[in-house]
Amino acid sequence: MSTAVLGQIARDLVLLTEAVPGPGGTVDVHRRLELLGGKGANIAVTLAQLGARPALVGVVGDDETGARLVQRCVEDGIDVRGVRRRRGTESALMVDVVTDDGQHRYLEHVPSATLLTGDDLDPLGGLVEECDSAVLQLQQPAAAVRCALGMLRARGALVVLDGVLEDESHREPVVAGADVVRMDAREAELWAGRRIRDPEDAARVAADVLRLGPGLVVLAVGDQGDVVVTPQDRLLLPQVDTPVVDTTGAGDAFVGTLTWALTSGRDPVEAARRGCAAAALTVGRPGGRPALSPGAVEELAATITPSPLG
Repeated sequence: MSTAVLGQIARDLVLLTEAVPGPGGTVDVHRRLELLGGKGANIAVTLAQLGARPALVGVVGDDETGARLVQRCVEDGIDVRGVRRRRGTESALMVDVVTDDGQHRYLEHVPSATLLTGDDLDPLGGLVEECDSAVLQLQQPAAAVRCALGMLRARGALVVLDGVLEDESHREPVVAGADVVRMDAREAELWAGRRIRDPEDAARVAADVLRLGPGLVVLAVGDQGDVVVTPQDRLLLPQVDTPVVDTTGAGDAFVGTLTWALTSGRDPVEAARRGCAAAALTVGRPGGRPALSPGAVEELAATITPSPLG
């Protein structure tokens, strides 16, 4: 069986430089990378590197960039039957400027036509019959997400949500239909509508999310780690102390690895430990593209010790 991933597909341009210039200034770029990117594609690449069979559902333009992105997906072992090439639009572009101090700035050009619509989900019907799990990346419009969710629930697939919907009126109904919810620190505060002070506070927010229906909620808490809440557990998985070059893509690696581990039979806490390990292995590289293997993930996950929360 395979995992469907609904989400963004983009060209990633990563620029490594000493510093960001001020108005009228110039700095040299000492390294440039051009990659397959976007959260949906990054999650699918993560799954493929770990030995899963991901199918990507998303939109690229009918430009040369779109053709290259689809070809790269194929080379990465990703099923592209669900990728729509939208006539008359440009493919999305992400520019990631990384300075020597480890800070990054993002510039994004995401044409509205590169977002999913209900019509784009036609191929999902066939893919769902082959999938036992799916990741819904919530940067997509609420209507498309809810349409996909309905199809997946009817199939009985494991549904993992990544992020939070921009449209507040759809947030709770979508979460109620999911099995797993993962939010980064910014998304968790957007959901809560307030600042989250510490892991204990995050655990309370996660417990509120859990009451809507999911069986597992994972919230990132700044540089302290990830809070994992299930009906049985409230735990903090500490952030792994590894060299950080660029945090881009860490959350995508977490979500892809979490899904892989759950579908491989790991319990929720063990799956989240592997997600933390994958994120730590990704931040040591520039850009959002991971470079993972099951062995490396398992080895690092074994060093992560959960701490109980009240």
